[in-house]
Amino acid sequence: MTTASEVEDPQSLGFSPDRLQRIRTALAAEIANGALPGAVLAISRAGRLAFYEAFGHLDPEARTPMPKDALFSIASMTKPMTAVGALMLFEEGRLMVNEPVGKYLPQLARMRVGTPGCDGSPAQTVAPLRDVTIQDLMRHTAGLSYGRGSTPLHAIYPSGSAWAATRWTGAEFLDALSALPLHYQPGASWEYSLGLDVLGLVIEAVAGMLLREFLDARVFKPLAMHDTGFVVPEAHLGRYAQPLPHDPVTREPQTLRDGTRLHKFDCGGGCAVSTALDYLRFAQMLGNGGELDGVRILGRKTVEYMTADHIPPETDTALLREYPNLDGYGYGLGVAVRRGAGVSGLMSSSGEFHWAGSTGTYFWVDPSEDLEVVFMAHAPGAIRYYHRQLLHALVLQAID
Repeated sequence: MTTASEVEDPQSLGFSPDRLQRIRTALAAEIANGALPGAVLAISRAGRLAFYEAFGHLDPEARTPMPKDALFSIASMTKPMTAVGALMLFEEGRLMVNEPVGKYLPQLARMRVGTPGCDGSPAQTVAPLRDVTIQDLMRHTAGLSYGRGSTPLHAIYPSGSAWAATRWTGAEFLDALSALPLHYQPGASWEYSLGLDVLGLVIEAVAGMLLREFLDARVFKPLAMHDTGFVVPEAHLGRYAQPLPHDPVTREPQTLRDGTRLHKFDCGGGCAVSTALDYLRFAQMLGNGGELDGVRILGRKTVEYMTADHIPPETDTALLREYPNLDGYGYGLGVAVRRGAGVSGLMSSSGEFHWAGSTGTYFWVDPSEDLEVVFMAHAPGAIRYYHRQLLHALVLQAID
């Protein structure tokens, strides 16, 4: 592994220089067509940097060129980092993956399960058949949601990680959540959810410190992720990327959550900020079995466990398959996991794992190709699903 930011000869890493040029051409076209404000793409193979370039604009209205060290709100790309934090505590015997969440957050031990059509009233609930576990939080089978469905219960659920963290402290968030029923029996269905936000508060309860303090001490500093945290420092505001003023598809006004101020709690599901090179170091650590440049974050077997498919056959995965590009994927602990090379619209390999942010950020690790890719862009909206397909095709076609 290398800590250098200098790009090495891509041909020596198994990439065709001519085919890599297609990446530059395609991203330049997206920017020229108004589908992307700007972006930073970093690719490593065999632990060495094969591609690291910036495109377009940091601020599309001011036409400020995009620097390679631009800062981005990474939204749900916070989730894998929170999962790693919990797994570090797991390795130390301070929490167990199959233990009840209520052991660490007693408020949530009382949650019941809503019946069909439940609007949140106690009369429309039943007792859970088993406890919600730490594993359920990490694989989105806890019965929680992001309030994005069409049922009466979805309508009263918090609608996102940052949405919750701008309104409540961690204690207030847990109180609000504990007053709601679960959507499903624990383990019965996969639904993208507030599970990793709850997990972040589990980490705080176990570690006795704020999530940002724990991750900074145990993950960010050891990995030399100097620009990663839960707020953009005032001194670095000039590197904070801005989105297009209007969604390129719907033409609706477009804004992002404010990454320049701390929220009321550190939402482990979506509140971090980072750079492409910082996050590449995190991805390289996972791709290298939990170690980078002599610093071990997780054990090799723990990474194998994290990136295995944790969805049992009896779990309903209809909502997972509804997500664009996730046909052919299962789900591990904080990451989607590729079950085979086919089925999905994403070109990839069996065992590849990834996750993305609603802001337009994205990363994946392909162990079979010894490959890590990080794409940073502030391009929320439906266009981000197309960009993920485009990136997989562009990067993988360039491998000789």
